[in-house]
Amino acid sequence: MTYAAVAKAAGRPRAYRAVGNVLNKNPRPIEIPCHRVVKSDGKVGGYVGGIYKKVRLLQQEGIPIYNNRIAIT
Repeated sequence: MTYAAVAKAAGRPRAYRAVGNVLNKNPRPIEIPCHRVVKSDGKVGGYVGGIYKKVRLLQQEGIPIYNNRIAIT
């Protein structure tokens, strides 16, 4: 899901930056899987544990990543 899609689902379609800020404050990032939220252009975006960890978590879940982008098939 993208930051914009989360914002839209919350009823605030233009609040995608606020979504990123909220996810950055997630106290349980593995239990509440904020690593699954990516940018609209396919880039992985930020993560409280660092981009490397976000990429690794996504890859462990079977999501192909190339050059810090979700590989859409």
